[in-house]
Amino acid sequence: MDGVAVLVEAFSRVPDAARRAARGLTPEQLVAVPAEGANTIGWLVWHLARGQDAQIADVAGTEQVYLTGAWAARFGLDPDGDDTGYGHDPAAVRAVRPESADALLDYLDAVHAATLAYLGTLDDADLDRVVDDAWDPPVTLGVRLVSIVDDDVQHVGQAGYVRGLLGA
Repeated sequence: MDGVAVLVEAFSRVPDAARRAARGLTPEQLVAVPAEGANTIGWLVWHLARGQDAQIADVAGTEQVYLTGAWAARFGLDPDGDDTGYGHDPAAVRAVRPESADALLDYLDAVHAATLAYLGTLDDADLDRVVDDAWDPPVTLGVRLVSIVDDDVQHVGQAGYVRGLLGA
């Protein structure tokens, strides 16, 4: 089995699911809170893309897509490479205000392209490389990539669920 090809397949499912969750929604629907303290569709898709972007850039040794263009402004935010949404409280969630569903999906597409480009440089032996020795056992590149795609899939599923709650 080609482990890198499996990862490419897994990561490639995320943008399509994000499109189903966000396409056609208005900016107001993207920031609608289905319940007090809940995450919005806009935040969920932004966060999954930000997390993927930051973590892929880290393991690839490249700059984050978010910092190479005017992406932050399209979400009503300042460009901050450390802001990926981890630890956001409800006020920080509400501060993520995508200008449109296209802004979210364009950013995710750019992150996805960078992810695929990086995966294209790997072979299965690379997946055994330790990328974080602060854990016991140390985290390999393969485990980190699975963790990233797992987080993406959870959040895109949540975005789809929120869309259903909104009746959109």
